[in-house]
Amino acid sequence: MDLTWVMEGRTTIAVPCQNPDVPFPPGTAPVFYNSRMALNRDTTVLLVRQTSPHSYLDAMAASGIRGLRVGHETGVPITLNDQDPLATDLITHNVKALNIDARVTCRDANSLMSEEKFGFVDLDPFGTPAPFIDAAIRSSGKYLGVTATDTAPLCGAHLKAGMRRYMARPLNTDYHTEVGLRILLGNVVRHAAVYDKGVIPLFCYAHEHFVRLHLQLKSSASFADQSIAQLGYIYQCPKCPYRKEERRFFPGVYTCPLCGAGLIPAGPLWIGSVSDPAIISWMIRESATTEMGDPAALSKLLDFCMDEPGISFSYDYHKLGKFYRLSPGPVESVINCLRDMGYIAGRVHYSGYGIKTDAPLEDIRTCLDVSKK
Repeated sequence: MDLTWVMEGRTTIAVPCQNPDVPFPPGTAPVFYNSRMALNRDTTVLLVRQTSPHSYLDAMAASGIRGLRVGHETGVPITLNDQDPLATDLITHNVKALNIDARVTCRDANSLMSEEKFGFVDLDPFGTPAPFIDAAIRSSGKYLGVTATDTAPLCGAHLKAGMRRYMARPLNTDYHTEVGLRILLGNVVRHAAVYDKGVIPLFCYAHEHFVRLHLQLKSSASFADQSIAQLGYIYQCPKCPYRKEERRFFPGVYTCPLCGAGLIPAGPLWIGSVSDPAIISWMIRESATTEMGDPAALSKLLDFCMDEPGISFSYDYHKLGKFYRLSPGPVESVINCLRDMGYIAGRVHYSGYGIKTDAPLEDIRTCLDVSKK
C-alpha cells in the first residue's frame, strides 16, 4: 500500500494515502486513519499520562495511531490489536520506526479481551462500541476508554437502533448530545455492575460526530451500588420547554406542570457528574506544556468542561427565545443574569448556544428578556 508520514502530537507514523477529493477520505484507504480525531486522541494521551496504568490495550487499533501515541508519549507498555492483517503489518512497521515497548496482535477484540487483563482498555471502533463493552469491562484492571461514533442512535435520530444497542430510550431534543453521552455512560455502568464494579467518570465529553468516555473502574459490590444509584431519567415535555431530571432505576409517569402534557422519559442514563474537575485542571496545565495534535480545540474543550455545571440537560437559548417570542442578547448576558438571581448557570461544551441552569423556566424567560436591553 502507498504510505505517507504524518505527525500528531509528538508521534510520527506512516499511514495509507487517502483520496482527498471525496467527502470522507479515511474511507478510501485500506487501513483506517482519521486526522479529525486528533482531539479525541489528545485527551486519551493526557488521561493515560495522568493515571499511569501498568499496561494499555488499543483493542481495535486500525492504523495504530492512538496506541502508538500512548506508547511513545507516555512510556506505558502497550498492546495494539486489530483483526485485519493489513493493519497489524502497518502497526508493526510503525512500532519498529518508533522503537517503543509494544506488542502487536491480530485477533478478534472480544476474544482477546476475554482472555487477557490490561490496566487500561481502550475501545475505539468504527461505529458502535456496544458489542465490545462487556468484554472490555472484564479485561480492564482499572481504567476504560470508550469512543462511540454512532451518534444518530445515541441521540434519538434512530430511536429503535439506540434502544437495541444501549437498552435505553434516547430522545431527539435540542440537548440530544448530552442525552447520548449520558446514555452511553449509563450503559457502561449497568454492564460493570454485573461484575460488581463501580464506575467513576474521569473525563467524558461529546464533540462533533463522537462521544468519548474516560472511566475508572472500582471492584466492589458497594461501588457498583453507588454507581447504579447515579442512574435516572430526563423527562421532557413534548409541547413546551419544561424538563427535569430524576435519579431512579425505573421511569416515573409525570405530566408537565406548565402545560399538562405527558412528559417523555429518556434513559436510563447517568445523572451524576461526567468529569472530575481535578482531572480537567491537571489536563489544562499539562496540555499547556506539551505538544498536542489539536491544541486549539483541546484548550477550548477543557476550558468549557471545567466551567460546565453538573446538570444533565441544557437549553438552547435561541430556541427558548423563539418559543417565548423574544430576541435575547448575548448568551453570557443571560448566564450572568441567572447567576445574579442566585442560580447555577453556565455554558455547555458541545454547543455554542447551550445553557445549563437550575433556574425555573419563568426566571430563564426573565433573563432572556433582560439580556436584550
